[in-house]
Amino acid sequence: MAFLNLGVVAHVDAGKTSLTERLLFEAGVLAEPGSVDAGTTRTDAMELERRRGITIRAAVTSFAIGDLTVNLLDTPGHPDFIAEVERSLAVLDAAVLVVSGVEGVQPQTVVIWRALRRIGVPTVLFVNKVDRAGADVRRVEAQARHRLTPHLVALTAVDGEGRRDAQVNALPLNAPPVVEAVAEVDDRILAAWVDGERSRRATLRRAIRQGVRRGALTPVVHGSALTGAGVPQLRRVLAGLLPRARDQHGPPAGSVFAVDRDEHGRRAWVRLWAGELRVRDRVAFDGRRPERITEVAVSRHGGVLVDRAAGAGQIAALRGTSARIGETLGVLPERRTHRFPPATLQALVEPADPARRTALFAGLAELADEDPLIDLRLDEQAGEAMVSLHGEVQKEVLAALLQDRYGVEARFSGTTVACIERVAGTGAAHERVKERGNPYLAGIGLRVEAAPVGHGIEFSAGIEPGRLPPAFVAATEEGVRAALRQGPHGWPVTDCVVTMTSSQYWPRQSRPHQKFDKSISSVAADFRNLAPVVVAEILRRAGTRVCQPVNRFELDLPRPAHGPVTALLGRLGALVLDVATTGGYVRLAGHLPSAQVPALAAALPDLTGGEAVLVTRFDHHAPLAGAQPPTQRRRGPDPADRDAWFRAVPR
Repeated sequence: MAFLNLGVVAHVDAGKTSLTERLLFEAGVLAEPGSVDAGTTRTDAMELERRRGITIRAAVTSFAIGDLTVNLLDTPGHPDFIAEVERSLAVLDAAVLVVSGVEGVQPQTVVIWRALRRIGVPTVLFVNKVDRAGADVRRVEAQARHRLTPHLVALTAVDGEGRRDAQVNALPLNAPPVVEAVAEVDDRILAAWVDGERSRRATLRRAIRQGVRRGALTPVVHGSALTGAGVPQLRRVLAGLLPRARDQHGPPAGSVFAVDRDEHGRRAWVRLWAGELRVRDRVAFDGRRPERITEVAVSRHGGVLVDRAAGAGQIAALRGTSARIGETLGVLPERRTHRFPPATLQALVEPADPARRTALFAGLAELADEDPLIDLRLDEQAGEAMVSLHGEVQKEVLAALLQDRYGVEARFSGTTVACIERVAGTGAAHERVKERGNPYLAGIGLRVEAAPVGHGIEFSAGIEPGRLPPAFVAATEEGVRAALRQGPHGWPVTDCVVTMTSSQYWPRQSRPHQKFDKSISSVAADFRNLAPVVVAEILRRAGTRVCQPVNRFELDLPRPAHGPVTALLGRLGALVLDVATTGGYVRLAGHLPSAQVPALAAALPDLTGGEAVLVTRFDHHAPLAGAQPPTQRRRGPDPADRDAWFRAVPR
């Protein structure tokens, strides 16, 4: 059986979910299309999605076109959920990018398009709402050629656009406009066209399919998800021109793109690229210990159904594995290895009712398991929780999920830009048993050194593995990593190597005629609790630099606005790296502190008459200038204050 894992993506209100419903209806999966406004859509299963009329989590459903099974992923359209979108894009064979025939190409359309190009997903452009007043297909296609790609091939034509009874007709593949568009990216078609030869439809079909597969050509289909016009033509394009999943044999390979929970517990959603997964198989995602699969369910025409196995090309929901989003099994295709940009905002979360704090922490822990980019940081002693965010709407959604799913009313405060700290030099220190007030039966020596940008945190046991029980080495590493979550200025420390240089411990022993005595024997907690004290000292000696998040921006604007916008960028601390002029537009590209992105976005409509298209994406962290770097209030006891730490974390 052939499979096509297809994503439907779009900016908000382009009609993405409505198109999904129409495709399911045309395939016989639904008796009638659901309505976003009425909250009756199949793919928006969360109550919150139906109430707000937006897609928050990617949803999977399936339908058939002949012998082809299409696994359809309906993804969020709001920019606050771009991480959810990119997770889904990484497991697709192809995508349908929906653009409104009235509003045209929006900034979020450009963001999604560039993500599709970056990951390498073949794409069809569906120009929706051709039946709406104000629809202008030519204007939208001109926008798409300017802002997305010049290599479009329109496969349909609209009769009566802007009217309720608008009709969509398929163009013959050998129609002059189609041949001309294909000739721009295919030398054989171009040569035949120049020589006056008439290419056969089969040859043109093959050329279009090859152009789509390598991302050189983007088919365009017009239509209306509301009336169904153009949807049969879109179905033919899906079945005939898009690349299908490859049936690869060999060891299983897959990637986790979603985690959710139902009445039966936790499920990990996996795209299988090769091989087969069966119930009771033992699998190890990203170096985890092997875990036994207890249930396999696959997306089918009738829903997500339990089966004995899932094979290459299928999307499966697995139980029994603790795999998290982004983790992989086996060897994936090269273009499917993808790093997601981190959130650049963070906020404190508190319960409106202090008595519900434990429930809040439990709910946030589950939500962070479903979306690791939330990056939950809990301080149970201070009773505080910090989460990472992509925007204000995501904050509202988290609050609503906590209320609906866990019955906890949550408040967000202290939203700030999320900085990091990087080690400036080298520092070393040690603590010995029963010296300088050390209450733990452990001695630890550590050295910290700066590592290249992007290296992350590396812990090395140094010469200790043969001298120290493995459990104590593991506990030391756990304490080191926990301590690095808050550096001297309160921000997470990264891109460093911490090496264990010495150790002491008291062997397991007991008093005469008694069992094991913890008071005279070292335990793992001694090393776990002492490590933060040593880390605080080595960071003080090495020094750290606070680095702020910096976004890469691309900004298209009318020529007359070039001067005022450039002046604004200078005031906001931007660095313009490239300037290009095309027609009456100027494209600026460069770097901008993430904290200044909202100010730029707010000012652009007035400066450009609403014609600017701004696309930003996290790029890197850069040291903050100034003698007094920003600090973040520490959560919990400070290991740099030895006495306070020893009192707060007793043995």
